[in-house]
Amino acid sequence: MDELSALIVEDSPTMRQLLVFALSRVRGLSVAEADDGLDALKKLSSMAFDIIITDINMPIMDGLKLVKRVRSDERYSDIPIVIITTEGGAEDRKRALALGANAYITKPIRAPQVIKTVKELLKI
Repeated sequence: MDELSALIVEDSPTMRQLLVFALSRVRGLSVAEADDGLDALKKLSSMAFDIIITDINMPIMDGLKLVKRVRSDERYSDIPIVIITTEGGAEDRKRALALGANAYITKPIRAPQVIKTVKELLKI
């Protein structure tokens, strides 16, 4: 099986570390980090990822704009996207899923939940 790769897009270094740590427990998954949507798009243009995990509230380019940009580019249209956010409202969830996110996890996150979601979306 080929090595799979995840891109974590999160402006909080603490939260990013938490996600990196959680996903490091998924065998065969390498993890890259971006600190906002713009950084994520730069990384996407130079590397292929199998899944994107993104926060919504970030400076420069937020997670919803990122989802929209990723979904509008056919090269990335099949990449599963997981939104991780403090925004727990039904409206936010609906908007994120309507834009093309595959899953929506509200903070505070629990590692087992993130791992389970990522494994389900990557079918591993």
